[in-house]
Amino acid sequence: MNQDKKREMKNIFPVFLMGGLFVVIDALTLLVIRPFEVADIRLYANPNDPMNIVSLFVTLLVFTAAILLIAKFWKRQLIQGIILGATGYLVFFVSYPLLTFVVSAVWSLFLSIMVAAILVAMLVVYPEWYVIDVCSILIGVGVIAMFGISLSIFLVIVLLIGLAAYDTISVYRTKHMITLADTILDLKLPTVLVIPKFRAYSLIRDTKSLKEKLKDGEEREAFVMGLGDFVFPGILVASTFYSITSNGLLIALSVMLGTLFGFVALMRRVNKGNPQAGLPYLCSGAILGYVVSSYILFGELVGLTFPT
Repeated sequence: MNQDKKREMKNIFPVFLMGGLFVVIDALTLLVIRPFEVADIRLYANPNDPMNIVSLFVTLLVFTAAILLIAKFWKRQLIQGIILGATGYLVFFVSYPLLTFVVSAVWSLFLSIMVAAILVAMLVVYPEWYVIDVCSILIGVGVIAMFGISLSIFLVIVLLIGLAAYDTISVYRTKHMITLADTILDLKLPTVLVIPKFRAYSLIRDTKSLKEKLKDGEEREAFVMGLGDFVFPGILVASTFYSITSNGLLIALSVMLGTLFGFVALMRRVNKGNPQAGLPYLCSGAILGYVVSSYILFGELVGLTFPT
């Protein structure tokens, strides 16, 4: 058995767990979409306004540039403060509607504040991989739900195509996404999801940067995926579920399945040992899941309304 085959066999279980996180995040998102709608937690008043996409891309580029500049010229702790504040805010807004399924509104409010405070405190004092994963899952659910009810299906597809192109350039050409990943991992912030390959793995003790590991040809001890790889295809899951009144759940599940097919294709490349741009695979799978299920169930691209 050659070296690539051995590596692939050893990584099967961690890859399976990472794939399961797509299902967990998307399933929780489907649970909170209606409560988010009732509470009017949305980003844009008109989901079919093309300027939504323009403002989103500008915000993404400015945020990425700001993080890279702060990491290079100023205190990295400033990045930590910004992201920890956003984490507490999003964890609260996701925890509250989920808790209303099991306790009263008053208790949901109290417990969601406690959950947000505890998780932010743990990120500061003990940022182990499983703490980061829990926070990243809750953040992902909140972001997906907000965008899912704020953007039309057409605009989400445009967004995914644009982001897939951007991810390709930032990983393979400019390589600034690898620098960004190193900064985030060094600060132990919940903008990634981590699945260890070994039971004894500790993110706290893993101090070697991704660039150093790539340079030394060292095998990584954990799978790491950016939270955006889960969030952006997940927005299409949420948007189809929210926008399509008849069989919307079936379309959303098909988008989820398409994303998983894209994930499998991505992992076959990742197992060869080099970082890969995830969004071209994941977004393509999500869009394909929408197109195929729409034509099978409706004979057309259901719910696809063009900006006027």
